[in-house]
Amino acid sequence: MLRLKSPATVITLAALTALGPLATDMYLPAMPAMAAALDTGPDQVQLTLSLYMAGFAAAQLFCGPFSDRFGRKPVMIFGFSLFLVASLLCAFAPSIEWLLAGRFLQALGGATGPVLGRAAVRDIYGPIEAGRILSYMASTMSLAPALAPIIGAGLLLFWGWESVFVLLAIYAAAMLPLLILALPEPLPPERRQSIHPAAILANFRMLLGQRTFMGYTLTNAAAFSGLFAYLSGSSFVLIDFLGVSPFQYGLFFTLIVAGFFVGTLLSGRYSHRLGRERLVGLGSLTCALGGSLMLILALAGVYTTWAVVGPHVLFMIGMGVLMPQSMTGALAPNPHCAGSASSLFGFLQMSIAAVVGSTVAQLHDGTSQTMAIVVALGGLLAVASFLGLVRPAERAMKAQQAEGGEP
Repeated sequence: MLRLKSPATVITLAALTALGPLATDMYLPAMPAMAAALDTGPDQVQLTLSLYMAGFAAAQLFCGPFSDRFGRKPVMIFGFSLFLVASLLCAFAPSIEWLLAGRFLQALGGATGPVLGRAAVRDIYGPIEAGRILSYMASTMSLAPALAPIIGAGLLLFWGWESVFVLLAIYAAAMLPLLILALPEPLPPERRQSIHPAAILANFRMLLGQRTFMGYTLTNAAAFSGLFAYLSGSSFVLIDFLGVSPFQYGLFFTLIVAGFFVGTLLSGRYSHRLGRERLVGLGSLTCALGGSLMLILALAGVYTTWAVVGPHVLFMIGMGVLMPQSMTGALAPNPHCAGSASSLFGFLQMSIAAVVGSTVAQLHDGTSQTMAIVVALGGLLAVASFLGLVRPAERAMKAQQAEGGEP
């Protein structure tokens, strides 16, 4: 059994959390091929991504509160088992309808990794140190989305799109014994919460009325929507419109993830020096600059690979700075219900992203313009949420602390 505060535990939590990006990113290069194989249109295949996010969002409302009551490990074990079965259903789906059903079930199980991984870090490290640990976890975890599209492209080339989901099933099967036998339970019994519906709703109501929680959550959700717009539309823009191969798409995606990796390293390194609020502001501004540059190039008719990939690398640097700090900011004031806070945070993040993703799919015009518009809006709304909610909330909290009150 691993020690709670150890590098091995952090790496294990990162591996469990990586299930989310793996299930999202590995099959992206295969989306055009899936549309052809299942005799359906791009909008239906893109719906598998939006439906996954919708299911992911819904599951988070339940897995967090249940983990506050029964512990993080039992809920994760159930989730990974469900993900394993759902991945096999996707692999052998005979039609787009079966694939959509499998993706929804995948989401219900896969949500437990990211949600409870965040909550476990908050359990173990507390409100201040959690930001630094989540930043370095994100750096480690960025290997998953960096390699996932390249692996997916290779699997598509040699064994077809179905093999992507077989590999996801194998990953879940490998994580289960590690989860059962090696990971200690991070939530002590004295901090367990009731799962009575009234108690859960009371926690959610409290969080929705908490300006600090909502500010950090909406800032994150706005930027994440820009990222999800890229995930939803980039394979059709780059492969179908600009003519890159699935393997080249995987290589370009690696550059995108490299930007995120750089951002997470900056976030971890300067966490103590600059502070959470300033890093979230800098991250959201960088997202807005990257998205706006992509939009300007698209509206000017500059339809090249680098006009899409280059600005999004900048966007992802901002995302890497912003994401771990905004997660910590949302969870920091709520140690008594970290699972519920992580659930609601993820629900709002994924729900907004799912709506955005379906919008990109429905309005896709065959060029990069629709995707660029939504990426730019995501960055700009992140800045607006930071300025309108996060900054006033942090200033009010500091003023209250200076007066000797409770934060």
